[in-house]
Amino acid sequence: VQLQASGGGLVQPGDSLRLSCVMFGRDFSTDAMGWYRQAPGKERELVAGITSGGRTNYANSVMGRFTISRDSAKNTLALQMDRLKTEDTAVYYCNTRDPSYVSTWGQGTLVTVSS
Repeated sequence: VQLQASGGGLVQPGDSLRLSCVMFGRDFSTDAMGWYRQAPGKERELVAGITSGGRTNYANSVMGRFTISRDSAKNTLALQMDRLKTEDTAVYYCNTRDPSYVSTWGQGTLVTVSS
């Protein structure tokens, strides 16, 4: 089982980025998935989650700016990030959790928001 995240980069405040996570190795259609981030000196936090049925939840700090989505047929997870702020700077990780609560992490992709 492997998760490959991509899409990070250096952007200016107000810009947009789209993160993608491709999953390999098994059927992920019944998993709950999410994007987490870890800023320097801070703990990893949940940014957005999505259930196997498509129900989403977001951290208050990104509500209305970020959108999580999944394509179960392609085993992909995405995070559309709009109106980025400097405080969104972090390493972003994708995560999938199967119905037995076994969790798998991607390798992380760095997002830097700076003017």
